[in-house]
Amino acid sequence: MIGRRNFTMGLGALGLSACTSSFTGGTSPAPAALPDDLRPVRDAGYDAWLAAFRGRATARGITPATVDRAFRSAGFLPGAITRDRNQPESSRTLEDYLSIAVSDERVAKGRAAYARNRAILSTLEQRYGVDGTIVTAVWGLESFYGERRGEVSVIAATSTLAYEGRRAAFFEQQLMAALRILQNGDITPEGMTGSWAGAMGHTQFIPTSYEAYAVDFNGDGRRDIWSDDPTDALASTASYLARSGWTRGTRWGQEVTGGASGGTILQPQAGGPRFAVTGNFRAIKRYNNSDLYAIGVGHLADRIGGAGPLRGSFPPDANGLTKNDRIALQQRLTAQGFDTGGADGVLGNKSRAAISAYQTRMGQPVTGQPSLALLRSLG
Repeated sequence: MIGRRNFTMGLGALGLSACTSSFTGGTSPAPAALPDDLRPVRDAGYDAWLAAFRGRATARGITPATVDRAFRSAGFLPGAITRDRNQPESSRTLEDYLSIAVSDERVAKGRAAYARNRAILSTLEQRYGVDGTIVTAVWGLESFYGERRGEVSVIAATSTLAYEGRRAAFFEQQLMAALRILQNGDITPEGMTGSWAGAMGHTQFIPTSYEAYAVDFNGDGRRDIWSDDPTDALASTASYLARSGWTRGTRWGQEVTGGASGGTILQPQAGGPRFAVTGNFRAIKRYNNSDLYAIGVGHLADRIGGAGPLRGSFPPDANGLTKNDRIALQQRLTAQGFDTGGADGVLGNKSRAAISAYQTRMGQPVTGQPSLALLRSLG
């Protein structure tokens, strides 16, 4: 079964990757304006593909009026193809991942979001059996609690990627589902926005998962996961997890220390913390098929519920630096006028560019690589 999100990198297309800019700089930048390459442009090949697709769509029950309306403002997005072809292989450690997924800011915002929506989350717990903190944590990783839902036309994104051909069948399936959603009246084409890969709303459902799991919980006749009111999106997430095997009253897992064993034990990073996980961990992975993601959701949920940080420590990285060393490196570079984009201990493109700029100024070999010697040279 294709999960809701494992068609992407599996680490969160908006809430997390938008906040992973410590890989490009900063821990939680403000949402950027829609890039020019994610705005529709004319493309002869795409137009020819669309003409043929119209026949396939109407043959599967999509009315010509729905197709016409959907594509009135949609078109070819060159940036969707660029991003799809250039997704890097994930090499993040668990320590780096959690530095972003369970940052102090995300925990604080999560506690506020949980408190603000406590009534609906409690009702969802009663209905679906899924802990409100878990639902809130998914929301936090997917769209930073609704702050970054995505502004790309889902019709444009899915049609562009269906035309491009690398995963044509999958994205045409998503496009057909998106057109059925429009035809059903849940949302307008203009309101159906999301990520460059077609994930939508507060908790980033792809169209086929929306069809399968989304619910109209507030009873207004529409399964609205896009609006400022997160009710239907949170309920849809609880619905998804419940139908993915979530067991009421059971934790996702927990950190284990010492010689504790039993059940399923995971240690995603050598020398780092170990976790005993349950079937609910696997239910979270049905939402996004990544151990790091599921640990991120579980640990963020625990923190939202009042728990403290992990007790276990992580070993130094391949450069011999601990997280505190990396934070100190970023802080010292910043103090000398080099922009690292923040000091979170995750050394991404901006931090490496800052290192290169410092090395250039000091007449050192320009490597962009962190090291203990570099840290010492910064004072």
